[in-house]
Amino acid sequence: MRANSLALRLFLSATAWTVVILLATGMILSSIYRQAVERSFDRRLGVYLRTLVADVAAPEQSPDRSAPALGEPLFELPLSGWYWQVTRLGGAKPEVRASRSLWDSTLPVLDDTEAPAADGTRHGYVQGPEDQRLRMVERNVDLGDDGRFLIAIAGDPQEIDDETRAFDQALISTFGTLTLVLIFITMFQVRFGLAPLKRISESLAAIRAGTAEHLEGRFPVEIEPLARETNALLESNREIVERARTHVGNLAHALKTPLSVIINEATARGGDPVAAKVSEQAEIMRDQIARHLERARLAARLKVVGSITEAVPVVTALTRTMEKIYQHRGIAIDLDAPVPVRFRGERQDLEEMVGNLVDNACKWAQMRVSVEVVSDAGAQPMVLIIVDDDGPGLNPSQRDQVARRGRRLDETKPGSGLGLSIVLELSTLYGGSLTLSTAPIGGLRAELVLPAA
Repeated sequence: MRANSLALRLFLSATAWTVVILLATGMILSSIYRQAVERSFDRRLGVYLRTLVADVAAPEQSPDRSAPALGEPLFELPLSGWYWQVTRLGGAKPEVRASRSLWDSTLPVLDDTEAPAADGTRHGYVQGPEDQRLRMVERNVDLGDDGRFLIAIAGDPQEIDDETRAFDQALISTFGTLTLVLIFITMFQVRFGLAPLKRISESLAAIRAGTAEHLEGRFPVEIEPLARETNALLESNREIVERARTHVGNLAHALKTPLSVIINEATARGGDPVAAKVSEQAEIMRDQIARHLERARLAARLKVVGSITEAVPVVTALTRTMEKIYQHRGIAIDLDAPVPVRFRGERQDLEEMVGNLVDNACKWAQMRVSVEVVSDAGAQPMVLIIVDDDGPGLNPSQRDQVARRGRRLDETKPGSGLGLSIVLELSTLYGGSLTLSTAPIGGLRAELVLPAA
């Protein structure tokens, strides 16, 4: 799921960047192409402008002063969008000569903000007759004694727009196809490029589920260091846990003998008050050491990755063993475990928890003990183990006391009083719980909830 989510994020990110880059590139290319078309259009207008300049500078070579030979019929058609105009400056009233296409209109003057080119011409857009949008080129010509002239040529920029629009359509088609191809390539790369990460994710899930011990298979050179370091980390974790177990066991054995010697020596001195006090404190020390060593052992064992135990065989074996142990009392143990269930933990921990519960139920039962194993497939799968007995049961205050380490309500029953507290601590370490209530058959009900695989 996480690998798929990463692949989706990478795909969406790559697609978004592809679209943004292609869109920006398309806008830049469209702008460059339009400028190129405008320059080409301006060169065409410049040819007409130079012809008019020559006509103004050498009027004796033009038999018809009103119609210079520009070779463009559109200058003769009224309001065609193609115009020329020559304005003589310096007099009281400017003398204007214009193409027939202007009819009775005149061309406006370009804004002074338009900077002239190197040859003195200025280019820009103006509003012509009938609100036509025109592309115009004008130039000031000083002929000395013959006067100063403002010569202007204007053309319909529709062909600029048409050329740019055609280019944009071709650009959209090309980039659209390119976008689809890039998206397909990106999807292919993301899908197959992240396949090794998906394999690692599935392998880690298998390790956690207990079906594998390390990452297996070959990975690309970019992923190989990750797989190698992960396997090394798993192996190091196992070694640390194993060493911790060994040290805990060694410490337990090292302390048991001196404490036993102290207790035996104190007990041998009988009524000596000092010996009685030493014996009392030594028992407390032994209890505390056993408690903390047990917690350390359980905590270390829970760090092992991939521990899975079939619950039903373990519970079945324990019930059969308890039936034999309490056969002399005629205790019948009913087991109801119709569905195979897997406990996410180690076998010895499950044996210890269930064994304590069933043993406790058999101690207090009159004739019958019931054990049920249920699978709870909720948001977080759990194993529910219910142990009932037909004994005297406990009231709420007594249930709270028996869960405390070393508390025994009846000193005539064998045991140290550590069973239920060990079950409670161990189930809590696994993220589970132990609940005591009244059983339907009259005695005590113990509900043990543990994580399922």
